[in-house]
Amino acid sequence: MTQEQRVIRLERNGPADTGMPEMECDPADFQSPVPTQHVYVYFEDREAGFSVGVWDTTTMQEAFGPYPGDEFIWVLEGEFNMLDGDGSAVHCSNGSCVSFRNAAPVSWKQEGYLKKFYITYLNPRAETPRIDSARGAIQVLDPNGPLEAMKDTRPFEIEGEQPVQKNKTSFTNDAGNFFTGTWESGPMVSKMRPFPTHEFVRMLEGEVTITEEDGTKHTFRADDCFFVPKGTVCSWEIRERVKKHYAVLDV
Repeated sequence: MTQEQRVIRLERNGPADTGMPEMECDPADFQSPVPTQHVYVYFEDREAGFSVGVWDTTTMQEAFGPYPGDEFIWVLEGEFNMLDGDGSAVHCSNGSCVSFRNAAPVSWKQEGYLKKFYITYLNPRAETPRIDSARGAIQVLDPNGPLEAMKDTRPFEIEGEQPVQKNKTSFTNDAGNFFTGTWESGPMVSKMRPFPTHEFVRMLEGEVTITEEDGTKHTFRADDCFFVPKGTVCSWEIRERVKKHYAVLDV
């Protein structure tokens, strides 16, 4: 299903009226005993091959093999290790935002409970690439890392004074249509326009108000998570300063 083009606030336990339904797990997907997992999908486009939601799991280790898609997550609770074929691991801790490369040869291993927000992309019409090494495939974003000044304000068209904006792209997928990184902006007001890409946002600092075409307003602050579907007609207002981690998908 493809849902309507409206700004979506992600809630840590799913919507109050549904919560997070339990998933049916395939034992073949695990080296460990089968865990208990739950998920709520906030937005899904099966034809394009992506979904956005909140997911949790008990202790588990996945079967070793190609990672099933490009993904960006925010770890809300717990921690895990991504193991490669040599036994090396990338440790991902509570509070981290992490990018995953499609088809990287890895195994997700964790002890205890874990919950995450996620956006996952796997083109159903593309062949799974053969990747021999997991080196560089798992990227943990640094919220305090250096950023570079931007030369323009894309994807925004600005009304009034131009803001000072900075960015660092941390990960780009093999297809060149899925990007993750860190962005900050000073005060700005953007014009009411259709948003040109899908964007998943974890707010790090500051406050932004997004106004939709019908006048609906959404205000997001540090530790909020939201998703803007491609084509959503909206404007953004930042009164002081905002910093965010993001994943952008253009399909």
